[in-house]
Amino acid sequence: MAAWSRLACLGSLSRTRRGLSIFSSTSPSNWTKVVSDAEKIVGYPTSFMSLRCLLSDELSNVAMHVRKLVGTKHPLLNTARGFVYDSKHNLQMRGLVVLLMSKAAGPSSTSSDVLLPDMVSGIYPSQRNLAEITELIHTAFLVHRGIVNLKEWTYSDGPLKDLQFGNKMAILSGDFLLANACTGLAQLNNTKVVELISSAIGDLVQGVYHESSISTEEGNLSLASWEDQTFLSHGALLAKSCQAAMELARHDAEAQLLAYRYGKHLALGHKLNSDLQPFQKSGSDSAVFSLDSAPVVFHRLIVGHERWLHQLQQVQHNLRRLIKTESGVSQAADLCTYHGTKALEAIRRFPASEARSALENIASAVMKF
Repeated sequence: MAAWSRLACLGSLSRTRRGLSIFSSTSPSNWTKVVSDAEKIVGYPTSFMSLRCLLSDELSNVAMHVRKLVGTKHPLLNTARGFVYDSKHNLQMRGLVVLLMSKAAGPSSTSSDVLLPDMVSGIYPSQRNLAEITELIHTAFLVHRGIVNLKEWTYSDGPLKDLQFGNKMAILSGDFLLANACTGLAQLNNTKVVELISSAIGDLVQGVYHESSISTEEGNLSLASWEDQTFLSHGALLAKSCQAAMELARHDAEAQLLAYRYGKHLALGHKLNSDLQPFQKSGSDSAVFSLDSAPVVFHRLIVGHERWLHQLQQVQHNLRRLIKTESGVSQAADLCTYHGTKALEAIRRFPASEARSALENIASAVMKF
């Protein structure tokens, strides 16, 4: 993605890579209102879309075993809490965006009138199933990314055998969710949708591989590589799910492309917004941030390789202060605004409606810091 030339027109430290965003709120009160209003439009809270799967006998048995991890530092526990702690700070958004996109587009002009009675709140059952599948895939990868590298194990993390057991549970439960998603995908009986979502799963895997193989300390992550990596691990699933929703309603290629662009730019904008939070909040010198975050990548390229290696030796709050003194944070903010604006441009090509307004509000929210 050679998108970085566009930037010219826009005028405590962490190395962990497990933190795949669940679209947590960056501004709790404003974000929660946007989400609450959007959920009323599509009919029900999207955080409960995968409830049938999560309450199944198979996963209930897994949950019983996961209780053995209480008292350890295995990340599977935090991931599991995120499924049930649905508050201002944890809202799964991908399914909601897919449903809103489906409602905003409505039925296509080529759709048979026979299919119209099946619509509920302006959304086809197959599109609701797709939204659930999208959530399941995202959740499965969240669980899989919670596998601990046992080579870094210390006694303070808890008994080694418990962490080994936690890894097995993370693999098992993630595979179970992914298998359910793939089964539901096949039941949609649409080969193009299967191809789109399957390629999104492949993109997620490739994104995780890139994250594991690129080291920012060594200065190997360029801006283009960062955008490619971020799209694979954060943007591809939402972009292709929005496109698939249009395919299920038999919309033309133009509508599918607009939906794809909205999903892509929204996801990238939200990731940039999340990356900016530790550098935007006042009095957060101890805030944790990743060396792979956008402001850090911009900063490293501004100061050069040698100065960057020297700054890495600084204590963590000093490194954060040094990053804020350069223009990396403002450049990341400009890029966030760019992606949010592009998402707005795409969704405004659809007919005016409540659903379109909700999608506009979501895109606008990711541009607020």
